[in-house]
Amino acid sequence: MAVSVVVSGACQVGDRPADDSGRMTSSAIAVSGLRKAYKDKIVLDCIDLDVRAGTVFSLLGPNGAGKTTTVNVLTTLLKADGGTVRVAGHDVATEAKAVRAAIGVTGQFAAVDELLTGQENLQLMVDLNRGASNNGRRIVTDLLERFDLVESARKSASTYSGGMRRKLDLAMTLVGNPRIIFLDEPTTGLDPRSRRTMWSIIRDLVADGVTIFLTTQYLDEADQLADQLAVLDQGRLVAQGTPDELKRQMPGTHVRLRFTTVAELDAAARIFPDSTRDDEALALRVPSDGGTKSLRALLDRLDEYSLHAEGFTVHTPDLDDVFLALTGHTTEVVAK
Repeated sequence: MAVSVVVSGACQVGDRPADDSGRMTSSAIAVSGLRKAYKDKIVLDCIDLDVRAGTVFSLLGPNGAGKTTTVNVLTTLLKADGGTVRVAGHDVATEAKAVRAAIGVTGQFAAVDELLTGQENLQLMVDLNRGASNNGRRIVTDLLERFDLVESARKSASTYSGGMRRKLDLAMTLVGNPRIIFLDEPTTGLDPRSRRTMWSIIRDLVADGVTIFLTTQYLDEADQLADQLAVLDQGRLVAQGTPDELKRQMPGTHVRLRFTTVAELDAAARIFPDSTRDDEALALRVPSDGGTKSLRALLDRLDEYSLHAEGFTVHTPDLDDVFLALTGHTTEVVAK
């Protein structure tokens, strides 16, 4: 699947995704030519997205890129100025009620009532959801067990840790059994263990056929979870594809050789004229595609000149490199 990029102010619609057999897959979310402006400021300019059912789609971008506006349009909280948006097969402009019935939304901050217990929070959502009221007790019990909240079910939510609140918040979202869930920075502020627990929950949801639309400030999170991702910058879609596809588009793969003496570093630098040296670390960065053939040739070249590296590592671009190349910002800009 090719990386789709929007350039020169024109809409470019990417190919509809196919599965491994080449068959067209169904879209949980289909966006074409989405536009939104506030007075004279264009917030979203000709956005095209196609989110496959039963996958994780991650939307990345620096602050002010248009991520929140996009989510607000997709979840019927905001009207678009142009383009078409279909969520769960329904037009968000003309079938907003049907869209809301099919989705769940978990915001950046846990929307739990701290005066209620975990069980009471879930029961409240059941009472508000007509479709769940007939099996309310079973739904609450199942969700408490699924999210490992049974022992704390009768404790006030105000006593919950950040990770527990996020789990309860997501459990509350699942009361209506939505097939599409929007997660807005679900692991912000969580410790590493709680983050990985949330990742596991997300993977389990996808395994059950749920579609996840994820915004995150952690690029490693998008790399771990996303089947497909898109990068927004200043309201424009600058790239989309799988994490591996985007990383392969970036130059910078290299082999880093470490030496024990300056003399060895000097000699190696003469052998590889395109390399970059780090005198303080006695290291040499040699451009490479990272493949075994080129790595073998590099080591053979050292051996030809009777040079021995103390060690070597192969470095490939990560999503931080992709983000910087596409937006001109470091990942620090993503964090709030």
